[in-house]
Amino acid sequence: METDPARRRLLELSDERHVSLSKLSLMLGKNPSYLQQFVRKGSPRKLEEQDRGMLSRFFGVSEEELGKVKENSYANSDQSGQDNWVDVPRLAIGASAGPGAEPEGELVFDTIRFSWRWLRSMGLQPGHLSTIVVSGDSMEPTLRDGDEILVDRKPRGQRDGIHVVRLGDSLLVKRLDTGRPGKVVLLSDNPAYPPVECAGQDIAVIGRVVWKGGRI
Repeated sequence: METDPARRRLLELSDERHVSLSKLSLMLGKNPSYLQQFVRKGSPRKLEEQDRGMLSRFFGVSEEELGKVKENSYANSDQSGQDNWVDVPRLAIGASAGPGAEPEGELVFDTIRFSWRWLRSMGLQPGHLSTIVVSGDSMEPTLRDGDEILVDRKPRGQRDGIHVVRLGDSLLVKRLDTGRPGKVVLLSDNPAYPPVECAGQDIAVIGRVVWKGGRI
């Protein structure tokens, strides 16, 4: 079966975001094979309006790219309001602000909606964003246990600032000090936790923390 443009585009977007069709299906509240059948077998023939809308917001693209019939030209994003919001995936992993946590996998279980204009004003691209929960108290008072953080995963290398990093099998949220050649120091905002000095090659920067949300 020849793959139509909407199905091809969905495959491209899932590859770019590094999220499987089964995980996207679960995000939609469907069985894991739902989008696989849509892409490979043509069933359903087209995406349901609600599913198409959620996917378009998740990827930060127009619904037309995923099969919506284009309406009158005046129904653009600014007038309809449909494309003024981006659904950023919430990942079922935690970044430890403590001794270290072992991630169980990047399962998308929900989304948080952000204003496209706000993201653009922050210089952020939807395709590089995800949110995760902070675990532990080493970054207090800046980040508290249970805070949700928005992570910009656009590749930038090692820079100063608060980042989510992978050290061995642990996923950590720490403030980076990259002032010494070949070395990276992981700093905690809580003075009870001492700095951790690592070789630069031992640290993989997952992304930069650009926003936080949490209970008062």
